[in-house]
Amino acid sequence: MKTYHLLIPAIFMAACSPKIPQSGRAEKRFSLEDKTVSIITTAENTSLRLSPAGSLTFKDSPQPLETQVAVFVDPNHTFQSITGIGAALTDASAEVFAKLSKEKQQEFLTAYYDKEKGIGYTLARTNINSCDFSSGSYTYVAEGDKDLKTFSIDHDKQFKIPFIKAATQAAGGKLTLFVSPWSPPAWMKTNNSMLKGGKLKPEFNQSWANYYVKFINAYEAEGIPVWGLSVQNEPMATQTWESCIFTAEEERDFIKSYLGPTLHKQGLGSKKLIAWDHNRDLIYQRASTILNDPEAAKYVWGIGFHWYETWTGAGMNFENLKRVHEAFPDKNLIFTEGCVEKFRLDQVDEWRLGERYGTSLLNDFNSGTTAWTDWNILLDEKGGPNHVGNFCFAPVHADLPNDKLIYTNSYYYLGHFSKFIQPGAKRIISSASRDMLQTTAFLNPDGKVVVIVLNLSDDKIPYQLWISGKAAETSSLPHSITTLIF
Repeated sequence: MKTYHLLIPAIFMAACSPKIPQSGRAEKRFSLEDKTVSIITTAENTSLRLSPAGSLTFKDSPQPLETQVAVFVDPNHTFQSITGIGAALTDASAEVFAKLSKEKQQEFLTAYYDKEKGIGYTLARTNINSCDFSSGSYTYVAEGDKDLKTFSIDHDKQFKIPFIKAATQAAGGKLTLFVSPWSPPAWMKTNNSMLKGGKLKPEFNQSWANYYVKFINAYEAEGIPVWGLSVQNEPMATQTWESCIFTAEEERDFIKSYLGPTLHKQGLGSKKLIAWDHNRDLIYQRASTILNDPEAAKYVWGIGFHWYETWTGAGMNFENLKRVHEAFPDKNLIFTEGCVEKFRLDQVDEWRLGERYGTSLLNDFNSGTTAWTDWNILLDEKGGPNHVGNFCFAPVHADLPNDKLIYTNSYYYLGHFSKFIQPGAKRIISSASRDMLQTTAFLNPDGKVVVIVLNLSDDKIPYQLWISGKAAETSSLPHSITTLIF
């Protein structure tokens, strides 16, 4: 089995600095004088993995012809700001990390969080209570303790908290973290189990709202700031693992009557509250039910979503994201989870893994998404640990018997976004003249323009990067992703 190693040297890029006002339109025309374009490429059937692939220069280019393939970029119009890109720091990831040698732990941290040598993650998610990617089910309170007097996060101090602290340090001391529950304690639920769905009993609504506060305060007391929280992971899925069902109306009412007011009363009103946290298929129904109610909407920062609507045989439904963004432009869209399921070690080199990520990232951002969070940041050579056998792919796997890290091409596809799009970047227009090329683009706070071009076809496609009457000639390799920076 082939394993990939880090192929990410530091890249030095020329900057340009247009001023962008709140209106979303630049005060000055974007200038391309003396600008060169740095090219970074990952491509199938090559050795290119986030590799520098030369540079381009802009030349005068008149009106393009219909026979010319072009990617048109317009930095004079800006859209949503980007919060960050990252992954979930689960129990499973923390336990696998703890089993690596110190040398491999440092390699892992550098690979994900170093902004020059790695891919510069800035966002993270972790679980409240256990999830499927825990070694077993657990909570933070004793049976029947509705007043939460026994609340303790001692369980997390063995693996997860040290892991989150190590990741934060590797990221330069700041990591935007949000937290999500998979299930309340069994005794709070109608089925008396953390597993297989069930619902929160009405008499424990306030206790459960208090639970989030206890968790956030406990983590912050450990020196781990919490940026936000979601109400419930996958609230319409009855899973064999930790799960809990909320209809749209039930989630709305829990937010407006319990969780929202409790956060504000306890001094946590600035935390970003995320509703839904499930797939794109039902996202508009959930968002509209909650956000059309002003008393619930006032507490909600944004709507979270996953990519698993494909379990029905459908494709990824990006159009539904656009409908939510159109209807509720003052709220944020955040991708909270995605992974390729049904892990097999002999498939870690398959190119489909990365292309799934590239397709989702690009189209999610073009649909208005402000933040993007992968699922497990690290898993073992079996796709776990997972206490119900729900083994999955991660961008990086640890071959623990041999103390090695396996980099799937998903890692590199993610890096084409996370390494170059800075927090605070604004999406700008990027439009391809052929549907074989997909594209998105961003204007970073430091003035750099980042254009990403995705080619899912079997063809090498020559095209020109065209901006304001100037163009740079280049080509997109078959099954490749390219980031162009100037």
